[in-house]
Amino acid sequence: MSSLSVYPVSSPELPNKVLTHFDDIASTLAEQGVRFDRWQAATKLQPGASPEDIIGAYQAPIDALMTEQGYINVDVVSQTSDHPQTAELLKEYRGDEDVVRFFVAGRGLFSLHIGDYVYAVLCEKNDLISIPAGTPHWFDMGEHPHFVAICLFNQAEGGKTDFTGENIASRFARLED
Repeated sequence: MSSLSVYPVSSPELPNKVLTHFDDIASTLAEQGVRFDRWQAATKLQPGASPEDIIGAYQAPIDALMTEQGYINVDVVSQTSDHPQTAELLKEYRGDEDVVRFFVAGRGLFSLHIGDYVYAVLCEKNDLISIPAGTPHWFDMGEHPHFVAICLFNQAEGGKTDFTGENIASRFARLED
């Protein structure tokens, strides 16, 4: 189940808000400029579907979002437990383009550092998250990663990512498998 936990930066051990209803998650994130949405496939996908088939199953909402937001590139990324999480993903970074991920399968935890709060967004199948460029965040795919995600990009070559140098990610809860 998708969820949003909101932590004060000064209190990483205890969230002051935990939301599990889609509308509550979406509206709370929208207040911070973050889009949270749900998509359904137009056709049933089989396990091991090709990137072309995956994109084709979601072509209408992909096209609509690309037109609305000016995204120019789409890709599919698949991560399995035979590719363990790298330490870089658990460091806070910011990029010069939006981070747009739609989870076709599996799950991942995006933690957004906005002001004095960390918004930990557990994304699962059918969840779309769009994090504005420049927003400090980190991504946790768990000890045994498993997800397939559609990624949309503002730039043809992908954007530039800079680590903030903060060790904040190490102080907050991890995605448990």
